[in-house]
Amino acid sequence: MAYLFRRFFLALIWVYRHFISPLTPASCRYQPTCSAYAAEAIGKFGPWRGGWLALRRIGRCHPWGGHGYDPVP
Repeated sequence: MAYLFRRFFLALIWVYRHFISPLTPASCRYQPTCSAYAAEAIGKFGPWRGGWLALRRIGRCHPWGGHGYDPVP
C-alpha cells in the first residue's frame, strides 16, 4: 500500500514540476528546490516520513526563512 502512495505523491510532484512550475517565476531559496527535495525524501523514506520532511521544508520556504544548501537527511 505504501508503494501506491509513494507513486501517487511522486506523480503529483511530477505534474507540478512539468506543468505548474514553469508558469510561475523562479523564487527558490534552497538548493535543491523544494519539489526535488520532496521527490528525493519520498523516494528515500517513503510517503509518510518523506512527506513530513517535504512539508517541513515547504514550511521553511518563506522570505524570513532560511536559504542555501539543504539536502535530504
